[in-house]
Amino acid sequence: MSTTELDLVHPLCIELVQAGAHLAALGLSPGSSGNLSVRIGDTIVMSPTGADLASLEADKLSRLTLAGEFLDGPKASKEFPLHQAMYARDPSAVSVVHLHSPHAAALSCTEPWAAHSALPPITPYLVMRVGQVPLIPYAAPGNVSQGEHIDGLDLDFRAILLQNHGPLTAGTSVQQAVDAIIEIEEAAKLVLLLQDRPTRLLTDPEIRELTRTYGTSWATAV
Repeated sequence: MSTTELDLVHPLCIELVQAGAHLAALGLSPGSSGNLSVRIGDTIVMSPTGADLASLEADKLSRLTLAGEFLDGPKASKEFPLHQAMYARDPSAVSVVHLHSPHAAALSCTEPWAAHSALPPITPYLVMRVGQVPLIPYAAPGNVSQGEHIDGLDLDFRAILLQNHGPLTAGTSVQQAVDAIIEIEEAAKLVLLLQDRPTRLLTDPEIRELTRTYGTSWATAV
């Protein structure tokens, strides 16, 4: 891409490409798995189907309306309904990231810690950067029922875990969505490492202090 062409690409598209490369370099996007998107006005721009997140190009992304109507570019990922549902829930969301990162995907194959969060409050960083992470019932990738499950959740959340699949995050910036999905992977790794060992989790007062300070959500006893 020439310098002139690069100047015409929206900065959020450039951020999306950089985020894909970063996540792939961390080993969190094996093969052609995972997808990212940004919302620009009434348009969703996302990684194409079958794309390697390490090799995205800012001028070769898929563009769709918020309703899911294809506009231009290569064919979009079949998991577009997940992104659409997260944007519909939160008008402030600018970016959505979905990965098949190994530890989070492994945890998604186990029973959730609680009804409101598949992950327990194992570190302050999970609570302050992500908040509760509800588990969405299994559906085949691309099945619209996944988006319907997200729409139907009566919870405040910035991230979910798709059963037998992997994590999905939304953020008010690309960086926030990326940071959240990395935090989920790290928390899932800790949960799996500590399996069958007595484990101290954050207490309700500790959780409430963090959610008040950082504006995240976590269901606790009153």
